[in-house]
Amino acid sequence: MNKRELGNSGVFVSEISLGCWTMGGLNWVNGQPNGWANVDEAEVTEAIKFAIDAGVNHFDNADVYGNGKAEQMLARCFDKLGVKSTDFIVATKIGHFPGTAAHAYEPAHIRHQCEQSLVNLKREYIDIYYFHHGNFGENDMYLDGAVEVMDRLVAEGKVRVKGQSAYSEADFVKLVPKVRPQVLQNQANAMNDLFVRPGSTVSKLLVDNKISFVAFGPLAQGLLLGKFDPKNPPQFEEGDHRKGADRFQTAKLETLAPKIEKLKAHFGETVEDLASMSINYLLAMPNVACAIPGFRNLRQVKANLAGAGNAMSAEDVAFVQSVLRD
Repeated sequence: MNKRELGNSGVFVSEISLGCWTMGGLNWVNGQPNGWANVDEAEVTEAIKFAIDAGVNHFDNADVYGNGKAEQMLARCFDKLGVKSTDFIVATKIGHFPGTAAHAYEPAHIRHQCEQSLVNLKREYIDIYYFHHGNFGENDMYLDGAVEVMDRLVAEGKVRVKGQSAYSEADFVKLVPKVRPQVLQNQANAMNDLFVRPGSTVSKLLVDNKISFVAFGPLAQGLLLGKFDPKNPPQFEEGDHRKGADRFQTAKLETLAPKIEKLKAHFGETVEDLASMSINYLLAMPNVACAIPGFRNLRQVKANLAGAGNAMSAEDVAFVQSVLRD
């Protein structure tokens, strides 16, 4: 598996890495669903073993994924497989789980959650620690304190690389000079490539500051795999953040279906073909270090990794854009 450096950090991650959100299972934070239908730990462990054997070295987690459950499960999986966690690049995040704090970016809460994540992950340091979003309170009242404590965690050796996740160009533009991250993270896929598209505001920010981008949601939660039938849209459980989402409803699925057929005609009809297309599209974008598809079992990981090393040509990139941007 090819690896790419995160900024100038000296930390190299596999081009296809794995996101651990699903491992948290069904979950709520402040009354809002933010989880996934439950996964089987034995199946997750089997999938991680395959990934490790294939060269995956980077696992992306967060304190809010199951409110600590996903971090704990990842540590157990490593233990069951008899591998050392420190042989891998493990990322986690702070920001969406406030606990008893008034705001998740209160400096004391950041310190507490970092220490708790270290306990959950059974580690003495976090390889990549992200601010999970760009909301630092009214008038950014928590921003300076949050940055200060993050820098102290780096100085203490508890964090190796600072990361910033956010959901808008404006947040990235505002936060990069303040946080000085070496890696940005957000959703990116062939249907929504604003943050990584050459010439975009965030893409220029990456170039100018020698920052790398980690792309979550490269498969658009399965939409780019053509796995959902418009005539029988998926039904999700309470606690699953996808329940009621417009993108999984009949109208949107009907609009997407003919586009997926065009992609199948060009790249192949299998799930592996479409996963390879989706992931390698992102890896063709400048400054993208890796894509981190989620997973819940061996079958999904095998599909996610099937296209490893299959660099996409400029012509194929243009074809994908012509299909999905019309």
